[in-house]
Amino acid sequence: MTTLEKTKKSSPPPRVRQIGPRARAQRREAIALVGPALLPIIIFSVIPLLSGVALGFTDATLARNAEINFIGLGNFIDLAGNRRFWESFGIGIVWAGSVALLTLVSAMGLALLLNSNLRLKGLTRVLALIPWAMPPVVIAIVWRMIYNPNSGPLNGTLSWFGIPGVNWLGDFSTALPAVIVVGVWAGIPQTTVLLLAGMQSIAPEQHEAAAVDGAGAVRRFWHVTLPALRPVIIAVTALDFIWQFNSFGLIYVLTEGGPGGRTMIPPLFTYLEAFRNREIGYASAMGNVLVVAILVILSLYLINQFRQNKAVSK
Repeated sequence: MTTLEKTKKSSPPPRVRQIGPRARAQRREAIALVGPALLPIIIFSVIPLLSGVALGFTDATLARNAEINFIGLGNFIDLAGNRRFWESFGIGIVWAGSVALLTLVSAMGLALLLNSNLRLKGLTRVLALIPWAMPPVVIAIVWRMIYNPNSGPLNGTLSWFGIPGVNWLGDFSTALPAVIVVGVWAGIPQTTVLLLAGMQSIAPEQHEAAAVDGAGAVRRFWHVTLPALRPVIIAVTALDFIWQFNSFGLIYVLTEGGPGGRTMIPPLFTYLEAFRNREIGYASAMGNVLVVAILVILSLYLINQFRQNKAVSK
């Protein structure tokens, strides 16, 4: 008998882990507690998402008594040659990228101001958060009044200086920049709050040590504040880009995608295709493309976060 055979005979059989009544009871309790929270997510998020994905492979329309037929990749093949959709995709990237970056820069300045020894700091913080309390539709209505070419205060101010008025939302060259300004104004508060929280988490000793070494305010910002805020900046910018790319209400109320499609972003294009052209299947295919694009951006962000956490743990 070989040594290997002796080892096999002498080795006890592996134990099968038994789940006792207490463990089963704890599992049932966990399911009972998590279930009510997961149920709304499944009903209102997962099921509609899967339904939308499935509709993208059909010829579904809003026509009464119309049959729904499976057409495979037909919608996606048509979508590949839809120049207007891909133009809206490019406009969406410009819109989301511009709003995310300009919001970050503006919010950084405001957060630095609120983090300083400012008089009436509490009142300033309240005023800075006002846009956050306003729904996007209300914000859009207010800014439509501001941009009004005939009675808006913006053109009224320009007329005082002898400058002719501008049709801000109706001119091809100014419509998208004007909408971007509104998006930045609406997005500053929440970004400011996150950056301010990050600044206040920096140990004061770091700034004191830099000041002792002769670093001024600018050098302390570049060498102390900014490196400490790097994870917050990456997270805020990535998530804000995704949020703005998916935005709908603000641009819909401001311009409805006009003039001539200059502010037509993909979610708005999808909405018009579904409810004006009544092509639900084709619009669902557009939505599927948007979901894939967002998942790619989100994956890049999560990979970056994973690498950062791994580097910190080492």
